[in-house]
Formats: sequence, structure tokens, C-alpha cells
Amino acid sequence: GDTAGCTFCHTSPEERCSTCHQRHQFNPAVARKSEQCKTCHWGKDHRDWEAYDISIHGTVYQVNKWNPTQFDMSKKLADADYVGPTCQYCHMRGGHHNVQRLSTVYTSMGMSNADRGAPLWKEKRDTWVSVCDDCHSPRFARENLQAMDEACKDAGLKYTETFKVAENLMLDGMGEPMPKDLAPDWSGQH
Repeated sequence: GDTAGCTFCHTSPEERCSTCHQRHQFNPAVARKSEQCKTCHWGKDHRDWEAYDISIHGTVYQVNKWNPTQFDMSKKLADADYVGPTCQYCHMRGGHHNVQRLSTVYTSMGMSNADRGAPLWKEKRDTWVSVCDDCHSPRFARENLQAMDEACKDAGLKYTETFKVAENLMLDGMGEPMPKDLAPDWSGQH
């Protein structure tokens, strides 16, 4: 399952037009909808869609996406004036097709505890604040970045602790949660 989840997106070049525009319905209005990003950016390995969908921004989008006065997908992103941000509005600001240019400053699943004060991170953070200040104050954006830093730090520690507990269980011979003679096999039989 893990391998299939990865290869679905990562075996094809991610810069192909049909990744976002759909080969059978090459329509920019379709590519401007957040659901297009959900094709790859969801699931246990990176929960970008789930995080967006339950956020206030995602809720605003879900409630209003059918109203063309709130989300006019026929307009180019450079001319968009949405009631709330879509994935594309922030990550492809102005219609720029290099999504990485406006990517977030975090990595998935606690894999990196990079120095957030490094010049690269400062530049990314300043860019992110400039995107957020389309609708929010720079102070609000910086405070939320700080809160996310703390949440990522806490999550990273919990992630590390969890693996340490699992490692200790294995070392203590407790890696198998139930004795083999009592545990059901894949078919449910004992």
C-alpha cells in the first residue's frame, strides 16, 4: 500500500500539464479548483488536502465553491478575487506555474528539524508572509508561522518518542502485540 501510494504520483514527471489540467478535460477553470491538488496531496504520507479541507480556508472554499461570485474559476489566477484561498491561489500566486516557488517551509512527517533561522527558511517565510498579507496583516501571518513552528516541533518530538517506544518494545521481545497462537491470521482464523 505504501509503495502504491507513492508510485501513483512519483513515477510520472510532476511537471506534466495533465497532472493538474486533466488530459481529457484540458480546462484551466478545472485546474484552478483545490480538488485537483487532492489527486496527489492527500493520504497518510502527506495530509495536505485533509489539513486544508478542515482549515478555515478549506471550509470557506467548500461552502462557497459553487457560487461563481465567490469563486469565479473562469478568471485567471492573476485576476482572481476569491472569498477565500484555494491551494492554487497561494501556491501558484498570480498564475505562476512553479508551485515549489511558494511552497511551505515544512517537510512531511517530522523528517527534518531544519534550522528555521537559516537564510533559505527566512526567505521562504518572508515570501509566505507576503502571500498571507493579501488578506491578513503581516503580524498575523508571522504569529501563525511561529505557532506552526511550535506545533511541528512538538509533533517531531512525539514522532521520535513513538519510534523509541516501538524500538524498546522490540528489544524487550514485545514486538508482537499478541502471541502467535492467539492472534488471528489474515483470514480471521486462529
